[in-house]
Amino acid sequence: MRAQTISSAQGWRWLTAAYAIFRRNPLLLALLVLIYLLTMAFLNVLPVIGVVAAALLMPGLSVGLMQAARNVEHGQMAGIQTLVGGLRENTRTLLALGMLYLLVTLGILGLSTLIDGGDLLRYLLAANRAEREAALKDADFTLSGLFVAVMATPVLMAWWFAPVLAAWHRQPLGKALFFSFIACWLNWRAFLAYGAALMLFVGILPGILLGFLLALFPVVASFVGSLLAVFMGLVVAPVIFTSFYVSYRDIFGISEIA
Repeated sequence: MRAQTISSAQGWRWLTAAYAIFRRNPLLLALLVLIYLLTMAFLNVLPVIGVVAAALLMPGLSVGLMQAARNVEHGQMAGIQTLVGGLRENTRTLLALGMLYLLVTLGILGLSTLIDGGDLLRYLLAANRAEREAALKDADFTLSGLFVAVMATPVLMAWWFAPVLAAWHRQPLGKALFFSFIACWLNWRAFLAYGAALMLFVGILPGILLGFLLALFPVVASFVGSLLAVFMGLVVAPVIFTSFYVSYRDIFGISEIA
């Protein structure tokens, strides 16, 4: 297993390559991503135990989504069993990755309370809209948000490829995190371009489109908003999840697991 250093242009193309895979079986990939998102949403509603369960399952289910994308790319069968199948690959390490990610995330958020007195943490843990609005009142997340972003960046780098390295390459916890971090570090230009593509195609352009449609059809604003939400959930979200597989494919190469 060896991480390759790729160009920034390849990172920019990860979304378009992911869309090309998505087009081969859009219904399947959209269904699997929807099941994944609904599972995570349901678990996170449950107090404490649901959050822990979601963290434990997330690495394995993400591997299942990447396996489904790989199968679709190669014209192989995939289904719901593919999604849950990721949980059976090096299960102990995947569970450890999920728990460690939860603990590190809580640790970073805990440290942010030293900066803003817990305003950001209260906002993120708000159970409903009223609590979120109350948390926003007289709150300033600038410094704490910047702190969380800086601290979370190396964490995200270490976890980006770690689940698939643990599942497909049988790497233990420490090695999976280390090689993921190094792969992201070596390819920071590609990830920077990928981030710019995400911002443009997932954030800016849909926002402009929504504003344009609302200006043309203000009477059906709720319908337009709902239509865009459906598009984001059934097309954009599966493409983003598929792009995670594309980033692995380009940096580590499919031949490693053939």
